[in-house]
Amino acid sequence: MPLIWCSISGHGYGHAAQVVPVLNALGRLVPNLKALLRTTVPAGFFEPRLAIPWELSPAQQDIGCIQKGPLTIDVAGTWAAHRTLHAEWDKNIEAEADLIRQAHPTLVLSDVSHLGTAAGAAAGVPTIGLCSLSWDLVLEPFVDPAEPDHVTIMRQIREAYADADCFLRVAPGLAVTAFRTMRDVGPIAEPTEPQTATLRQAVGAKASEKVVLVGFGGIALQSPPFEQMQSMNGFRFLFDGPVPNGLNRISSLSTIGLPFKHILASVDLVLTKPGYGTTVESVALGIPVVYVRRYNFADEQSLVDYLQRHGRGAELSLDDFYQGQWEPAIRRALAQSPATPPPPLSGAHDAAAILHTYF
Repeated sequence: MPLIWCSISGHGYGHAAQVVPVLNALGRLVPNLKALLRTTVPAGFFEPRLAIPWELSPAQQDIGCIQKGPLTIDVAGTWAAHRTLHAEWDKNIEAEADLIRQAHPTLVLSDVSHLGTAAGAAAGVPTIGLCSLSWDLVLEPFVDPAEPDHVTIMRQIREAYADADCFLRVAPGLAVTAFRTMRDVGPIAEPTEPQTATLRQAVGAKASEKVVLVGFGGIALQSPPFEQMQSMNGFRFLFDGPVPNGLNRISSLSTIGLPFKHILASVDLVLTKPGYGTTVESVALGIPVVYVRRYNFADEQSLVDYLQRHGRGAELSLDDFYQGQWEPAIRRALAQSPATPPPPLSGAHDAAAILHTYF
């Protein structure tokens, strides 16, 4: 049985959301393909999405950013976590490489762990990076040149990326420079069929009401303005987290009984941060997006540009978000039409065709 070793960042769910469609597409080209998923992303994410046989090997593959909720980067905490990961960097690489050798994969795919690319190369296995960003570009704005360890960590990340055979840059993507060879692939998403009637019945939405998903990816949002949400007539809200008792306009996703992908496909609008998976999938589905920007995350601008060009979007300031002043932005997004049609979701097929050559 051919095996692909997948080193997947656990920073939110966006990296896993890019890998899964590629593996599904590759499974249609490589008979009996199995994936070993080396990640901290929970099995529950993969169970309704990944069509090929797979095994989860829980392990941290990179840091990404340490965050105080989905909207704030803890810069000091991020560097502290990187110092820990890189304290015995060579030993970490060799330990991971030993596990890869024992598994005998045909290919290592990393989205976009520098430990994964360094270990795959050290194990002597063809190693491919896949992502719309790279962690060196995310960290670059936070580097203090007076801190020698910042410089060392950045060098080690870039050297690890350079060990990979190739990088598949997923659209819309950053101008990644750390990899020696790069090939572009299209946007990646696997939108599902909406179950609008089922969802609206589950939340008790009237025909005149819009159903809004408030979801910020795999990093939990704490304490949204529930009181203001409850007072917004004409809307029903779905929140990805616990909801206080007595709020009949707001439902927790956990009470709906539908997979997240079906919920996303069935709502009238999404309120979120500009993250890869939700943005690209919402554009493909034609669902309006109200987004709260962080202004210090590297791929944010490329995703906002993609949304404004091909989708329906409106920005909500951080202050207005926390104060519950959502309705003007929601109505702007609902009233918009896309400037141009979205590009085809060819990225999974594009990437799978390239990976297939290694099998």
